[in-house]
Amino acid sequence: MIEIQGLCKTFKSQKVIDNLDLVVPEGKITIIMGPTGTGKSVLLKHVLGLLKPDSGRILVGGQDIVSMDEAGLTEVRKQYGVCFQDSALFDSMSVGENVGFPFTIHTKLTRDEIASEVASLLRVVGLAGIEDKMPAQLSGGMRKRVGLARALALKPKVILFDEPTTGLDPVMTSAINTLIKEAHNRSQATSLVISHDIHGAFTLADNMALLYDGRIAFHGTPEEFRQTTDPLVRQFVEGKLEGPINPIQ
Repeated sequence: MIEIQGLCKTFKSQKVIDNLDLVVPEGKITIIMGPTGTGKSVLLKHVLGLLKPDSGRILVGGQDIVSMDEAGLTEVRKQYGVCFQDSALFDSMSVGENVGFPFTIHTKLTRDEIASEVASLLRVVGLAGIEDKMPAQLSGGMRKRVGLARALALKPKVILFDEPTTGLDPVMTSAINTLIKEAHNRSQATSLVISHDIHGAFTLADNMALLYDGRIAFHGTPEEFRQTTDPLVRQFVEGKLEGPINPIQ
């Protein structure tokens, strides 16, 4: 569904993405991990078309989004559902209005039809009946779930998750990971997840990729991650100080 070829991006004199190649299989969950500051969020912004690379291609459904104008990108983005790290809810809108926003912008559904869709989506994420609450009244975990409901609104072909469990306690982290898995099973969308959650990655992923020094250092199934003797993977997965990753950089 997504194929990244020879992607390069430099900010000033710092090369953040360095000739990166990655294939994200259709209908699978691919999780990208890596130390802080290695370019994971920058990579996601390229997939969204929010950043243009210095060179390389990003094929989404066979179309190169790097060469597209804004009108073309808008059409591609209609295939996306996005869960941002901070949920990115509109604070001036109620939960119902936030979840219903994609329908309001991109469909001709009536107000009652949108309300029905919103109610259904909130049930999916375990938040039935909170349409009238405001984002400020929600816990961090509830905001994440509302963000997931909104991401699922238009039945996207691709769902992008940016650190979906950051800042959550272990119980809520497990709850969010379970919801992501259930949402994937329901939608069969291609899911790309940026995460630091090793345990969650092994539970969720069909494929895992380790991003380090601007490149995909290792790519494989969870079982291949468990079994590899690659020192970079072993250090990251086991959280060791000793190894090729310098935590002080």
